[in-house]
Amino acid sequence: MRSSFHCRKVVPVANTTWTRWYSSSDQGEEPDFSPHSTHAKANLTVPDQARVVICGGGVIGWKQCGSLNVAQTLDRMIALKRQHEIAKTLGMECHVVTPSDIKKISPLLKVDDLQGGLWIPGDGRVTAPDVAMVFSRKAKAKGVKIIEGVSIRQVMTENFKVAKVETSAGNIKCEYFVNAAGMWARTLGKKTVPNRVNVPVHACEHYYLVTKPMEGVDSLMPVVRDYDNYIYTREWNGGILAGGFEPNPIPCFHHGVPDKFEFQLLQEDYDHFHVLLNYILNRIPALEEAEVRQVVNGPESFTPDSQWLLGESPEIVNYFIAAGMNSKGIAGAGGVGKFMAEWIVDGYPSENLWAYDIRRFIGHHNNKRFLRDRMQEAFPNHCILKYPREEYTSGRMLRSSPLYTRQEVAGAVFGETMAYERAMYFNLEDDKDKDNKRRMWTFTKPKWFEAVQEEYWACKERVCIMDMSSFLKLELQSTNREVVDFLQYMCSNDIDIDVGSIVHTGMQNERGGHENDCTIARLDKSSFFMICPATQQSKAWAWLTRHMPQNGSVHLRDITSMFTAINIIGPHAQQLLADVTDISTSRSDFRPMTCKKMDVGYASGILAMRLTHTGEDGFILYIPSEYALHVYDILMEAGKDYGVRNAGYYALRHLRIENFFAYWGLDLSEKTTPLECGRGYRVKFDKGDFLGRAALLRQREEGVPQRFVHFQLEDYDVNLDLWPWGGEPIYRNGKYAGLTTTCGFGFALDKMVCLGFISDYDERGQPRIIKNSNDFVMKDAKYEINIAGSRFPAKPSIYTPKQNVAYLDPAFIPAPQKPY
Repeated sequence: MRSSFHCRKVVPVANTTWTRWYSSSDQGEEPDFSPHSTHAKANLTVPDQARVVICGGGVIGWKQCGSLNVAQTLDRMIALKRQHEIAKTLGMECHVVTPSDIKKISPLLKVDDLQGGLWIPGDGRVTAPDVAMVFSRKAKAKGVKIIEGVSIRQVMTENFKVAKVETSAGNIKCEYFVNAAGMWARTLGKKTVPNRVNVPVHACEHYYLVTKPMEGVDSLMPVVRDYDNYIYTREWNGGILAGGFEPNPIPCFHHGVPDKFEFQLLQEDYDHFHVLLNYILNRIPALEEAEVRQVVNGPESFTPDSQWLLGESPEIVNYFIAAGMNSKGIAGAGGVGKFMAEWIVDGYPSENLWAYDIRRFIGHHNNKRFLRDRMQEAFPNHCILKYPREEYTSGRMLRSSPLYTRQEVAGAVFGETMAYERAMYFNLEDDKDKDNKRRMWTFTKPKWFEAVQEEYWACKERVCIMDMSSFLKLELQSTNREVVDFLQYMCSNDIDIDVGSIVHTGMQNERGGHENDCTIARLDKSSFFMICPATQQSKAWAWLTRHMPQNGSVHLRDITSMFTAINIIGPHAQQLLADVTDISTSRSDFRPMTCKKMDVGYASGILAMRLTHTGEDGFILYIPSEYALHVYDILMEAGKDYGVRNAGYYALRHLRIENFFAYWGLDLSEKTTPLECGRGYRVKFDKGDFLGRAALLRQREEGVPQRFVHFQLEDYDVNLDLWPWGGEPIYRNGKYAGLTTTCGFGFALDKMVCLGFISDYDERGQPRIIKNSNDFVMKDAKYEINIAGSRFPAKPSIYTPKQNVAYLDPAFIPAPQKPY
C-alpha cells in the first residue's frame, strides 16, 4: 500500500506571477494563499478534479493540489530553507511560508505550534494503480508481454553474466534482467545461481487511516507533511487520508513473505497506531469528529539508509536492480524508469546517482538480522531530521581494527563506513559534556569543533596518529607483465614506475569520468598494492574484475582485513618513525611517494609509505594486523617527547578540504574528469591507450563543462552563522553556477572553506563548454554561496592556498596546467 501519492511539475520561478508578487509583499497587502486564490493556483494547467489523458493510454488521476511541508522546530525550518534554495536552482516554484500563510493554504491545519513551512504549488498527486494500468497498456501496445501469476525459480548466469530465467511457466533466454520485485527483491536476488545477488531490503508495517467525507475538506487540499510529528495527510474522496512513519516501527516478514500475499494486508494494531493518531489529531483537530472508514496496515520495503537501490549489481553483469523504494516509489517512478533505461541502453545514467547506486553496499548490509535491526532507524528516517554527518546507531560494531579498544579508552567518538568503525574525533580531556549530545548534531558550529581544532594543529605542528584501516586495500599480481599492462589500461596515470614508487591515479570510464580514485604502490615487477576510499569496496572490485583478462593471468585479492593502517602525520613524523625503526627516514633516503618494508619495534613485514592523504608530511604504515597493537603502543610511547596525540577522520577531512584535495564519492564521481578538477597533470596521454583517453583528449581540445574550485567565505562568523555542509548553491555574478561538494573550516586560513564545481549554464539549464576555465573562474567574477537563504561572498581559487602547500607530497599539489 502507498502512503502519499504525489508527483512534481517543474515550473520556472521567473515565469510565476505568484513569486514576483509575493517577493514584494512587504510593500503591499498580504498575499492570498487560500486554495482557490490566483496566487495559490499560479500556473495551474489542470482543472480541479482533472484526470489527465496521456498519449491516449488512459487516465492517471493527476490532481495538482500542491504540497506543504511544515516545521515545528527551528532546525526543521533551517532544513526546509536549505531545500528551498536547492529547489530554486532547479527552476521549481516553491516558497518559504509563515504559520499564517499555512493557515490560508490549508485552513484545517493547526498552526500555533509551527515555525513555518515550505509550499510547493506545482506538486500534485496521482493514483498509483491508474498509473500502473496506463503504462502497462502502453507497453502492451508496443509489443511488451506482461505475464501475471508466474513465479521465478532461478536466474541463471554464465561467466558472471545473466543468461536465462527459469520460471514456473518455462525458461526464458535473457540478456538483461531487472529485479524490481519490491519487498520480494532480496529473496529474488538469492535465487541467482551460481552467484547470488545482494539486494538489502526488509519489510515494515506501514499504517494510515482513511475517513469518510468531511465538511470543510477542500478537493484541492495540499499534501501535508509534518515530519516533526512523523505524519502526512491529504484529501481522499472528500475525506482525509492520514498516516506516517512512527518512531517505533514493526519489521515484518523476517522469515520471508508468505505465498500469495500480493494484494493482502496485515492485521491492524490500533495500540501501535495510537502514537501516529495523536499526532494526526494535533495537526488536524477536526478529525476528532470524523468517521473513520478504514485503518490500513500494509507492508512496505525499506533499505539500510532509506535511499533507493538502483543500477547494475556488482556481482552479475546485466543484472539490474530497481527496488527499495522506501514508500516513495510513485514519486520517483518517472525518474527511476528514465535512468534505469539509460543504464541498460547506454551503460550509465545521465546524472550522478551514487547516493542510490546498489554498489554503495557490501554483503554485510544484506544480512537479515542486520536489516531487521536497521529498520528501527531506517523507517522513521523518512521523518526524523537528519543532521549533517549524523551516524546510524544500529548494526554497529561489526568491523573494527585492532586499535579500537585503545582509541575508545583515549576518548574516540566513532562513526561507521561500510560497516567499519572509524574514530571521527577524540573528546578533549577537560570535556565535561562527553555523554551529552548537545550540539553533537547541528546545522551550526558542532560540539566537536574544539577537539578537531586541537587535532588539526597537532598534525600541522607536532605529530598525530590516525587509524586509517577502513580504506580498501587490494593486491594485484601476475607472473609476467600482464598486471602492468592491465593497470596501464585501467589507469590514466603512468603505472609502469620503479619498484618502491607510488603513484596517485584516477581510473576513468569511457567518458573520462572517475570510476575510482586510488593510490598504487609497485612492490615488485609484477606486484602492486592499491589503496581506495572505503566506500569503493563493492564498486572498485566490480570495475576491476569486469575488465580483467579472461585468461586469469591477473590475480586480484582484497587484503583490507589483513593490514592495519596507521597514519603518522606532522613535522615530527620523520623523527618519530626513525626512533622506532632501523631504516633511515630522512628525506634523501626515504623520498615522498615511495614505500619500503621495515621493522617497527619487534614487528616485521611492515609496508611504510611516505604520504598521508592530507598534504602534510608523514607516513602510512600498513601493518600485519597481528602486530597492530604492538606498533601502536611503541609509537605512542616514543612519541611522548614529540607531543604525539590521536586524531580522527574529521581532522583529516578539514586538512584535505583546506588543502584542496578532492575525494571520490564526496567531490569526484563518474561524471567528473581529471581536467575538470585540476588533475590534468596526473593524466599521461603519451603512455599509450587507456580507458577514457579519447574522451579526455577531446575535452582537452574543446574545453570542459565544469571546473572544481576552492572557495573561502568572506564576512562569515564561524561561531554564529549556519555552516555549509555540502550541496549549497554557488552564484557567479548573481547567476546560479553550481553546488558545493564538501565544506570545512580551514584552521590555518581562519576561513570557512567550500569546494565545489561551477559551470556556465545556458537558458535551458545546460552547461556550456568553457574553453579557458582558468579565466572563467578567476577573471571578472564575483561569487556568493547560499547557506539556507543567506548569501556569503566567496573568494575563489583553483590551486592549494600558498600557505598550505605541502612540501613533501607533490602528488596532491595541483600543478599549473593548461586552461582546459
